[in-house]
Amino acid sequence: MMGKSSWIMLKAEVAQVLLDRAFTKSLASGEAVKAWGWADTWPVAEIRIARLGTRSIVLQGASGEALAFGPALLNETARPGERGTSVIAAHRDTHFAYLRDVVVGDVISVTRSDGLTFTYKVTGMRVADWNRSGIDRHAPGFNLVLSTCYPFDAVTRGNERYIVEAELI
Repeated sequence: MMGKSSWIMLKAEVAQVLLDRAFTKSLASGEAVKAWGWADTWPVAEIRIARLGTRSIVLQGASGEALAFGPALLNETARPGERGTSVIAAHRDTHFAYLRDVVVGDVISVTRSDGLTFTYKVTGMRVADWNRSGIDRHAPGFNLVLSTCYPFDAVTRGNERYIVEAELI
């Protein structure tokens, strides 16, 4: 079990290096660039929380492959900076482990692959059942939700999600 856990962490870290390169190329070219040829996804944004010193490349679509390598922007939710709710999900034991340390008032910066940057302020955190999250992708305003499995220290899959909610400032 320890070896598998170490492999997952290593894969997550190496993937972020490759994804960072692809994201940088996307910013320069204005086109989607896959981090490796067989990828079913591509970088669409970068999220940062300066207070925590965190930075992650966000992938398009929450397929199993995408979530194995980084946070993912759920299909059919708004792009960051657009009206509605952008929902980004990631695993609790890798890319979104730091969500446990987020507090109300934290600032989240999101830079899209088109180079536009949007700043959000955390308005709250909550726990909800995965199928009753209460997330409204068509909510008024410009919203961001970061979501991961809960509880953070669980070793098996669970039905609860930890949800961080933020609004564009």
